[in-house]
Amino acid sequence: MDRKRTWTIYALRAGISAGLLTFLIFQGPNLDASKLLPEWNRWTPFWLFGAFALMALSLVLGALRWRQVTEALRLEVPLRGVLSHFIAGQFVSNVMPTTIGGDVLRVTRLGRDTGKPPAAFASVIFERLSGWLVLPMFTFVGLALNPPLAGLGAASVTAITLACVTLAAFGTLLYAVGHNATGRWLQGRTGVARYLNAMHLAIEALKAQPRAALRLLVASVVYQMCVLLAVGCATEAMGIDEVGFTALMAFFPAVLMLQVLPLGIGGLGVREASLVLFLTAVGAPEEQAFSLGLLIGLLILLCSLPGLPAVLLGNRLFGRRRIAADPEADEDRAEALV
Repeated sequence: MDRKRTWTIYALRAGISAGLLTFLIFQGPNLDASKLLPEWNRWTPFWLFGAFALMALSLVLGALRWRQVTEALRLEVPLRGVLSHFIAGQFVSNVMPTTIGGDVLRVTRLGRDTGKPPAAFASVIFERLSGWLVLPMFTFVGLALNPPLAGLGAASVTAITLACVTLAAFGTLLYAVGHNATGRWLQGRTGVARYLNAMHLAIEALKAQPRAALRLLVASVVYQMCVLLAVGCATEAMGIDEVGFTALMAFFPAVLMLQVLPLGIGGLGVREASLVLFLTAVGAPEEQAFSLGLLIGLLILLCSLPGLPAVLLGNRLFGRRRIAADPEADEDRAEALV
């Protein structure tokens, strides 16, 4: 991608983030600045440390989730390589001023390691798709455990709609790409079609390995639960007593679904606006919901920093051959593949 265009898109997304944050700050004339920071007590450091530790652990669990897919697709790459590519992708997605995203970096690096770029692409897609199934499940479980949460107006409608749309998209994609007729049409084709064919073959592989599919599902549940627990610790650190764990189960998956939209930088602005919508519905002060979003963003940023050595050194970090350090070069290779 042309560097000028890259920086233009980045500036646009930064402007969207800044605009959303400015709107949230100034749209409430009665904003109480004293509530933006929590009341510090002896438990606050423990909750903050717990949030940081669990968020860092979630990165390892995310890599293990991806590992379940690479093993099912018989991509021969060691766990240390999967971890290296995963944390490098997290750093690129959350820290670096680039529009290619960490997923493209992961695809290109795993593709070079295995010599199977389409299968590497399919592995990243299915690692992501597992979240499309688990996040809506969490929403429905949270609502089932605490039924009054389903009657909170716009917040409840938004969460339920997002969960239903995500599940429908998940089912439609699996049916369309996994259908035998689709496989026959894609077989032997080149260009972009071979990546779709890799997705079809990945579905067939998971069908033939129900235990592998179950391990992927379990890994995704554990990963998302770790993220929720981290957010729960952050909520306690902020002193938001109105928000219980069932409320987080019901509404925070919707926040995660919304912040992956290509708006803002690393979900900044979108995450805060979503939390204000959902948490104020259960009685949390708007200022605290806003600050919780900033705290979560800071935790993600800090936990992504260990990915810098993986970006610069590639698999040299683990004693293997050098992988290109320039994400823009990785993007060029990814575009050449299709």
